[in-house]
Amino acid sequence: MLRVNRGISQARATILTSQQLVNHEDKLFSLPIQHSARRSSNRFLDIYQLGNKEAIKKERDRITDEMNRGYFADISELKQHGGKLAVANKIIIPAMAAVKFPQLEVTYSDGRTLKLPNTFNEGVIGANKLATPKASLICLTFRANSQAMIDSWSTPFREAFSESKDVQLYEVSFIDSWLLCRNPIKSLLLRVMRKSKDGRNDGLQRQIVYSFGDHYYFRKELKILNLLTGYNFLLDNFGRVRWQGFGLATQDELTSLISCTHLLLEGEKMKNKAA
Repeated sequence: MLRVNRGISQARATILTSQQLVNHEDKLFSLPIQHSARRSSNRFLDIYQLGNKEAIKKERDRITDEMNRGYFADISELKQHGGKLAVANKIIIPAMAAVKFPQLEVTYSDGRTLKLPNTFNEGVIGANKLATPKASLICLTFRANSQAMIDSWSTPFREAFSESKDVQLYEVSFIDSWLLCRNPIKSLLLRVMRKSKDGRNDGLQRQIVYSFGDHYYFRKELKILNLLTGYNFLLDNFGRVRWQGFGLATQDELTSLISCTHLLLEGEKMKNKAA
């Protein structure tokens, strides 16, 4: 319920600021107002970059890209396949073919920050090294309506690995409203979220976190287009994406997720024995 309320509040805040942002960007890039349907992030170009032709071109290309992919395209896709952009991997992605999950700073409801993914570092020894998870499931939601999709993956996953200390589960909610990313509203929002249980005391170390600000280039790296569906990525201890799933989970997809997670855990055990 809190996440639903958050989505409603975010929508209201976005409506209040959208007209100012549209006017600003239209004047800067001479774009017609009718192309302002898509605003995945509300932000201004850094004033110190206004004379930088490369920065302006990059921003112009970005706006063109976002305008070509409108909100109604997301709705249309959702009606066609319910957010199931593709079938989840049936087998684990080989390490050599796996891509790195892009670095992302997230915030807990108590204000603590963390950089994902939490990866193995050969230069770290002792307790910090042991804290590195052997497998992590990172679930991403950009809009409140996709929370049910994320739950269809995270709940069975948490039950399957509830006793494991080598697995972590992160549920990341993205907040890209310009107003909600500014203090003191950001602090107030986190205080409200703090009242909900984030499950950090679970054996699985399930963690609910929030990412504030512009996420355009983060989404580009993961090829995320539709903001109305849920995205799930299984990472190994080096932060490589070894499995991914979208939309609502099916039983076969959950079986493949759990199987791939076991493979990561068994692979680490074999390495430790060999060492």
